[in-house]
Amino acid sequence: MLAGLSVAVVITLLNGDEHVSTVRTHPTASSAPVAIYVHVLGAVQTPGLYQLHEGARVMDAVAAAGGMTDEADPTAINLARFVTDGEQIRVPAVGETEEEDGTDAQGRVNLNTATAEDLETLPRIGPALAQRIIAWRDENGGFRSVDDLRNVSGIGEKTFAMLKDLVTI
Repeated sequence: MLAGLSVAVVITLLNGDEHVSTVRTHPTASSAPVAIYVHVLGAVQTPGLYQLHEGARVMDAVAAAGGMTDEADPTAINLARFVTDGEQIRVPAVGETEEEDGTDAQGRVNLNTATAEDLETLPRIGPALAQRIIAWRDENGGFRSVDDLRNVSGIGEKTFAMLKDLVTI
């Protein structure tokens, strides 16, 4: 093999209605990549849990899930974004995107898309804390889970307990 090339092997297992696949990359260099897991769902051919290598992008996760379905809205997702371990990636169908006000269909505020004004509609969130939430999101590449909200300065356990059911990612 030539230096810098790698070989990828995909192993797919049927687990109920979801497929669990592993994408293993065998690099020619001496250092093996770090494995990460992502949950891909929505308008993809084979939703499920996938193992990718550190440094993978959303397009790699979607490809591991068999690609987008005909119903998918490719403009609603950033395929070039790096993925992180434990992340859930949802590929929306056309017309399934979130409301313009940063909330989902259940009225929960999306921590990754909400404006400061959206965040200020939440209990105990004023302008300063809303800005800290947005700053944390920008500095860390977004929220991977609602629990990440605990990492924002000024969000204690009581505030988190109050917010956890009112927000989503």
